[in-house]
Amino acid sequence: MTDAPRPDAQRSLSSRVVTGVLSLLFVGGIIVAIASFAYGRQAAREAYDRLLLGAANDIAESISVLGGEPLADLPISAFKLLALAPDDRIAYAVRGPQGQLLTGNDFARPPTDTRVTTGNPHFFDHPMQGDTARFVTVYRRFAERDFSGTVSVTVGQTIAARNAMALSLTRDALIASLVAGVALMLLAALVIRNAMEPLNRIASELLDRDPYDLTPMDRNVPAEVSVMIDAMNRFMLRLDRQFSSMRNLISDTAHQLRTPVAAIRAQAELIGEETNDDARQQMVTRLTRRSRSLGELLDQMLSRALVIHRTDSAPRLPIDLRDIALEVVDSRDHELLAPETEVELRIGPDEVIVLADEISLTEAAKNMFNNALRHGASPVTIGVTVEGTNAALWVEDAGSGPPPEILDRIGERFERSSASSGRSAGLGLSIVRAVASAFQGEVHMAPGENGFRVTLLLPLRPTRTGDPQ
Repeated sequence: MTDAPRPDAQRSLSSRVVTGVLSLLFVGGIIVAIASFAYGRQAAREAYDRLLLGAANDIAESISVLGGEPLADLPISAFKLLALAPDDRIAYAVRGPQGQLLTGNDFARPPTDTRVTTGNPHFFDHPMQGDTARFVTVYRRFAERDFSGTVSVTVGQTIAARNAMALSLTRDALIASLVAGVALMLLAALVIRNAMEPLNRIASELLDRDPYDLTPMDRNVPAEVSVMIDAMNRFMLRLDRQFSSMRNLISDTAHQLRTPVAAIRAQAELIGEETNDDARQQMVTRLTRRSRSLGELLDQMLSRALVIHRTDSAPRLPIDLRDIALEVVDSRDHELLAPETEVELRIGPDEVIVLADEISLTEAAKNMFNNALRHGASPVTIGVTVEGTNAALWVEDAGSGPPPEILDRIGERFERSSASSGRSAGLGLSIVRAVASAFQGEVHMAPGENGFRVTLLLPLRPTRTGDPQ
């Protein structure tokens, strides 16, 4: 039973991007709101602190000394400044050098541990009849003949106007932020829609394609999307190779099997009608030879299909070519194919490592070896050597090899040499070439010192740190 898709798997990429953008805008809006409130509160505090300081300075400037006592003639201008906040209550106190109240409200008293007389104003928060208020204290020093000392002036005001101003500034900032956020969301939606257009185009192109069209897709897309297009093109290339292999296998099977199957059927019918024992025996011999040839053809065709399939799907693993050569000899196929042929194995003591698929390499080596057994001369030698940066798996027989005019065609599908005498399907070296191409290698066929040699060259695996020397 197919599992139901998860809800998040159905979400489009656009919705995910939009959700991410909205989340960022929401978080940004919260940060802007907090910053706006902090800024508004600070701005309101500074503005009303200046009003308090102005009023306190006006009162301090109005103080004069008469008869050895400081007297305050409260100016109207001081209270006009504080009247800019009509809903707030105010309090003031003028105190002498010993802290005695000269005029004003007794509760308007600065904290004793923070009193300074350096001339700098001192701001502090203190309750005013149950409400929070802001106070400032300024100092004026007198040094006259009949009076010497410091007079302090404390002025306070409740903070309703301050809070209203802070909220007003915050509201204005949030309105501006909201308008900007809406504009940004609209622009983001347009940008996201435009950015997703290549994906919609790719989807439309895929839907409009013929099911058998595996040609590469257009790479004229943004860099982020080109990664996906490259992966899809590589996948379609592998799929096309698989389909081509299947089509070739079906076509080759239909073409190559038609004649031998018809011949076997005709010979079987003739055997049933033949009454002469000698003639019947000859027909049975020909039928056996035809059946054996058909079996070899089927083995090679299935082997080639297997190799092509595995070269696209099997992982590349470190393989010691010496193990491949040993496997070929230990299988003892030569004892059945050519019992009279002398076989020799030549491998060294050192590993010869390549990155490939073991089954594919084994099939290639067996086809090279069996091809030499069928068409070459004894002795037949299989060996592994290192040639520069390549590993070589080779098979050599004592024969002279095919004529030069057909040497270049050896290895194509169903290409038979003159030495085969119709006993080969021509697929053996085709399998070897397919394996070489799959693992970035080459196939060399040329006369050697002791006969004709077929060599499969593959790149050696690069030596890595920590590998044994």
